[in-house]
Amino acid sequence: MQKVGKYVKTLITWLGARWQHWLTRLNERARANKAKTIALPPFSAKTWPLYLDIVLQAFKTIIYYAVAVLAIGTVFGIGLLAGYFAAIVNDTPVPTRTAMQRTLNNVDQSTNLYFADNVELTHVKSDLIRDAVNLDQVSPWVQKAIIATEDEDFYANAGVSPKAVVRAVFSEFTGVGSQTGGSTLTQQVVKLQFLNSETTFKRKVTEIMYALRINHFFSKENILQAYLNIATFGRNNKGQNIAGIQTAAQGLFSKNAKDLTLPEAAFIAGLPQSPSVYTPYTASGTLKRDISAGIQRQHTVLFRMYRAGSITKKEYHDALAFDLKKDFQGHDTESDDATTKYAYVYNMVTSEAKSILARQLAKADGHTQADLDKDSALQNQYLTQAQTLLTTKGYQVHSTINKQVYDSMQTVVKNNAYTFGTTYSSSDIDPETGEYTTESEPVQNGSVLLNNRTGAVIGFVGGVSGELNHIYTTRSPGSSIKPLAVYGPAIENRVIGSQSMLADFKTNFPNYSVTDYGGQIQNQFISATDALANSYNIPAVNLYDKLRQSVNVQSYLTKLGISTLTAHDYAQLGLALGGTDYGVTVEDQASAYTTFENGGRHTDAYVIDSIMDPGGNVIYKHHENPTQVFTPATTYIMQQMMHSVITKGTAASLNYQLSFDTSNLIGKTGTSNDYKDIWFVGSTPGVTLASWIGYDNANGTAYNLSSSASETNLAYWAKLANATYKLIPNTFKADETPTEPSGVARSTVNKLTGQHNGNVDFDGTNYAVSGDTVTNLYNGTAPTTATSQFGIGGTMENYKLFWEYVGGKRSNGYGKVTTEYGANSNQ
Repeated sequence: MQKVGKYVKTLITWLGARWQHWLTRLNERARANKAKTIALPPFSAKTWPLYLDIVLQAFKTIIYYAVAVLAIGTVFGIGLLAGYFAAIVNDTPVPTRTAMQRTLNNVDQSTNLYFADNVELTHVKSDLIRDAVNLDQVSPWVQKAIIATEDEDFYANAGVSPKAVVRAVFSEFTGVGSQTGGSTLTQQVVKLQFLNSETTFKRKVTEIMYALRINHFFSKENILQAYLNIATFGRNNKGQNIAGIQTAAQGLFSKNAKDLTLPEAAFIAGLPQSPSVYTPYTASGTLKRDISAGIQRQHTVLFRMYRAGSITKKEYHDALAFDLKKDFQGHDTESDDATTKYAYVYNMVTSEAKSILARQLAKADGHTQADLDKDSALQNQYLTQAQTLLTTKGYQVHSTINKQVYDSMQTVVKNNAYTFGTTYSSSDIDPETGEYTTESEPVQNGSVLLNNRTGAVIGFVGGVSGELNHIYTTRSPGSSIKPLAVYGPAIENRVIGSQSMLADFKTNFPNYSVTDYGGQIQNQFISATDALANSYNIPAVNLYDKLRQSVNVQSYLTKLGISTLTAHDYAQLGLALGGTDYGVTVEDQASAYTTFENGGRHTDAYVIDSIMDPGGNVIYKHHENPTQVFTPATTYIMQQMMHSVITKGTAASLNYQLSFDTSNLIGKTGTSNDYKDIWFVGSTPGVTLASWIGYDNANGTAYNLSSSASETNLAYWAKLANATYKLIPNTFKADETPTEPSGVARSTVNKLTGQHNGNVDFDGTNYAVSGDTVTNLYNGTAPTTATSQFGIGGTMENYKLFWEYVGGKRSNGYGKVTTEYGANSNQ
C-alpha cells in the first residue's frame, strides 16, 4: 500500500507541475493583454489537494464535452443508419405472398427435368441430393432438437433476432467480424431459399425484411418444415452430399424421419452447424474412424434440449449413454442413379438447357452467339455458369419428348438390334494394367421422330449401347440427300418438272466416275420421278452438275438447317450422292425433311419447350421461327415424287409392313459407299421419322454392313413407325391428303421424252413423237416447245441412240442395263 500511495503522490505532483506551467503561460498572456493575473499558492504538501481538485474539475469538463460529442454522433449515426436502412428497403422489391410461398415450398434446389405434358423425368445430377417431407412426417424429437439448438426463442420471436441486427451494424461500420451469426430459423430459411450467401449489410437488411414478412404470412410450422427440408446434413453412406431431414434419416440410419429416436434426432440436429466436420461418413461413403466430433456435438444438442425443458433428466442421461455408432449404416456401393434408364434423354435435355441458359447469360453481358462460337473459352465460361444454375436454382425444364413414345422406341430397338448385323469383338492390351480387354462393337442406330410443323422432338433412339447419342453424330447421308440438295432446288428453280428426263448413261466427267447402285448403268433417259424413286445415281449427278451452274445449292441446304457441309463438299459432284467431308446428323436430316410436309417452311428441331424458375416464372419459352425454303408448289411436287419411292421405288416394301395408311407417306433411302451407312427418312403429313444404322468404327476398325442392310433398316423403321403411331395416331395425320396449290402447272407429256407429243428433227431426220403419256408437274408455267435434245446430261451420242430406238432400231442397246464391277454402292 505504501508503494501505491507513493505512486499516486508522484502522479499528483506531476499533474500539479503541469497545471502550474499552464497557469504561468496563461498569466504571461494576461500581462501581455494588461489583464488581471491569476495567482495560485506554490505547490506543496499542504496545497496539493487544491491542485487535485483543479485537475478533477478539468477532467470532468473534458468528460462532459466527450459525452456530448458522442451523444450527438450517436444520434447522427442512428439517423444515417435509419436512412440507409430505409433506402435499402425502398429499393428492394417486395415479393408477394404467393411468390414467397412458391419459393418457400420449393426446397428442391436441383433442377427438375420433365418429359412432354409435365411428366417428370428426374433431377439434374448434383453434388447435393434431397427429399422433402411434411412436418407431420418428422419425429417430434427432431423438431425439439432443432429449435433448442438453432433458435430457442423460435415460437416467441417475430422472425428476427435483435442481436443479429446489432452485430450486422457493428460489422458493417467497424469492419470487425465477417460473419453475422446468431440468425433465427426464419432468417436461415431466408438465406437458404431467397438470398445468396454474401454477408453484406444490404443483404442483412433484405434478410430481416424478408424474415419479418415470412413470419407475418406463414405459420411457425410452415417455417420449421421449410428449414428441415432445406438444411444440409453432411454425407450419407454412399458419399453423397445430403440435405433435408428425410434424406439425412435415410442416409445415416436407413429409416424415415418420423421414426428417428432421441439420440438419432439429436445427432442429426447438430449437423447443420458444420456438416463436413460432424458428418460420420467420408467422401467415399465409408464410416469415419473418428466420429467423436459429431458425438460431442450431439451431446451439446442434448444438453440444450434438457436446459430448454424439451427432455427430462432421465431422457437426457439415457440418450448420452446410448451407443449411436452401431446405428449408422454401413458403406453402400450400389448406384441408385435415377438417370440410368433415361440416360440419352437426360443428357440431351440437360445439354440443350445448359446451352440455352449460357446464351441468355452471355446476351445479358452483351455477347452474341457469334462471339461464343469464335471464343471457346468464353463459351465454356458461360456453360459453366449455366451448369451451376441447373444444379442449384431449382429450375423446371420441360422437354418435348413424349415418354410413352420414347419408351416404345426403346423397346423396338432392344427387340430388333440383333437384326442389324454382326456384333464384332476385339481384344487389346490395356497400357496401364498390361492385361487384355475385350470390347464389343455392335451396329448402332440413331432414330428421331419430329413434329413437322413445330420441329419438336417427340421421341428418339440414341443408340444400341454406350453413351454416344447417334442422332447427333455426323455420317455420310448417301442418297438420302438427293431430295434436299438436288431435286428440291431443281424443281424450285424450274430446272426440271416431275417428268423431265435425266440421262443415265456412262458419264465422262473429268476426274469423276459414277454408276448407279451395284455398278449398273441404265443406258437410257429416265424421268426425274423414276430416277428419284429408284435412287439412280447418274441422273442425280447430271442434274446436280446442271443445277450448280446457275443455282446456289448451299443457300438451300443452309436454310434447311444443314450446316455441317463444307465448301469442298459443295464443289464436288459427289455431293449429289451424299459424298461429304464430315456428313450430316440424323436430327438435321430429319429436320430438313419436315420442310416437304410443312408448306416449304423449315423449322429447326428442338427439345426444350420451356424453362421456369422456382417462382414459376418462365425464363425461356421456345418460339418457332420458320424459314420459307421452297414454294408450296415445289413442296407439293416433291411430295408426289417422293411418294413414288414408297409406291414403286427403293422403299416399296413398307407398303405391306405398316399398320397405317401409306397413301400420303413420302421418303427416301440412303446408302453410302461399301454399306457403311444405311438411311431411311420418311414423313407423313404430321411427322418425320429418320433412321440410320452403321458401325461407329471409333477405334480404327472398318466394319461394313451387309448388302441387305437397307431392307433391314426399312423393316426396323416400319416397326418404329407402327409402335409410335399406335400411341399418337392423330399426330401422324396419315390420312391427311395434301391440297394441290395454285402454283403447280400440269401438262400431258410423252413418257419417253417428258415433252409434248409432236414432230421433232434430229440430225436431219424428222421424228413423230407419240405413244404413252404421263402428267408432268411443274413449278409455274410448263414449257410447251419440244426439242430433240430433251434430257439433262445427255450427249449427242446418247440422243443418237435414243432416236434410233424411237425410229425402230430396238436392238441398238438403248435401255439395256450394263454393269461396271468395282463401282460404288450408293443408293
